[in-house]
Amino acid sequence: MTIADLWTIMPLLLLACGSVLVLILGAIVPGRYGTAIGVAVCAGAALWALQTPPRPLAPTLGVAFTPFARSFVVLFAVTALLSLLLAHDHADRQGLEGEEYPATILFGAFGMGVVASAANFLTLFLGLEALTFAFYILVAYDRNRPASGEAGLKYLLMGAVSAAFVAFGIALLYGATGSLEIGRAVAASAAGGGIALAGWGLLLAGLAFKVSLAPAHLWTPDVYQGGPTPVTAFLAAGSKGAAIALFLLILPPLGGIGPLRAPLWGLALLSMAVGNLAALLQPNVKRMLAYSSVAQMGYVALALLSGGRGYEAAAFYAVAYGVMSLAAFGALASLEQERPLEQVDELRGIGYRQPFQGVVLAVTMFALAGIPPTVGFAGKFAIFFAALRAGETPLAIIGILTAAASAYYYLRVVVNLYMKPAEEAAPGPLPTPAEAVCLGTVTVAILALGVWPGPLFDLVAAILKA
Repeated sequence: MTIADLWTIMPLLLLACGSVLVLILGAIVPGRYGTAIGVAVCAGAALWALQTPPRPLAPTLGVAFTPFARSFVVLFAVTALLSLLLAHDHADRQGLEGEEYPATILFGAFGMGVVASAANFLTLFLGLEALTFAFYILVAYDRNRPASGEAGLKYLLMGAVSAAFVAFGIALLYGATGSLEIGRAVAASAAGGGIALAGWGLLLAGLAFKVSLAPAHLWTPDVYQGGPTPVTAFLAAGSKGAAIALFLLILPPLGGIGPLRAPLWGLALLSMAVGNLAALLQPNVKRMLAYSSVAQMGYVALALLSGGRGYEAAAFYAVAYGVMSLAAFGALASLEQERPLEQVDELRGIGYRQPFQGVVLAVTMFALAGIPPTVGFAGKFAIFFAALRAGETPLAIIGILTAAASAYYYLRVVVNLYMKPAEEAAPGPLPTPAEAVCLGTVTVAILALGVWPGPLFDLVAAILKA
């Protein structure tokens, strides 16, 4: 390992060392300093990642800090920063003390960055498990709620099975190709025969869990409901973005998706159908958004099937779904006071009692439903356009129909916000300054990227071609 290697991976080191620093200072100087340090570390990592490193490769560390990796590290650092802002005041209200909370968010962001920067399968697996391990802790962090511990245990058990699938898949690919380097192993897997095919199957099965593709989605509603709401925001925005980055690392070198086409086609179909149908009559708002995420990842799988423009649409949707998730769960976290907000009916009249959070939640529901002029519309339009252009017409038609059906359960939230009387007439509490900054930022992003998506599409196209 050289100084140049360390300089190359400095954004990742900042996130990892920031996590350790928060833990140490929390033990020496107890207090609520973790959020401030975490925000500074995330901002520093994002700014550093924007710089061109002296060399993009750190071969001894299995890292390639390409424009693709740097862009996703910026995305994950900003996601962690906004999640820290959401978590700070919410943790105070819910009695979640300790610096372990912000430290683990930083460690999760570090794992996401490693996934996007990985140049070999070993580094990829370590990054994937680092971010998953962070979420095991975060989901079960609220020890005052049995549901949080139950969700953490379910996530841990199913995550361990998923990790085994990924590890066995990588082992078989290594046995078939003789290389752990992602590009070389993927290129050589065509001659690997049945062993390589089995490796791809196991790898896809493990990744389907990470990205919540049906039928590997059963953990999602329990974890979304049981975990603290800011954690759910970070989980939905960050882990899904990391999984999309992982697919974009693996699929383009295949020159198409090769042996993964048939299973990925089935996963996309099941996810779009099961996710939307399960969400239709779901009374719990967080479970409804969990099933919604299954459907949203089905649309991403459709984009990945399409190749070419589809890869650009998938990368765009990683950003779009990230800001929409932060807005939806961030608004719910801001609305929660002494207890978690559970049912859709509990949102009655919130648009008048707490107008700021109501507007954010309403805009987000419109975006998730794909209604213009929001980033959700731009993302879905790009996905379906790429699918139709690539000849995936039957699956694209099914996706369009399921997206139209999803408007029912998204707009049900808006109806409760503004068209049903509130249980209490008195105005509710305003968002804290940290929450207002986070929610204002993501809401502006939802609308700005919906009205003017061109620059982000151009950036994504340039990154994927670099």
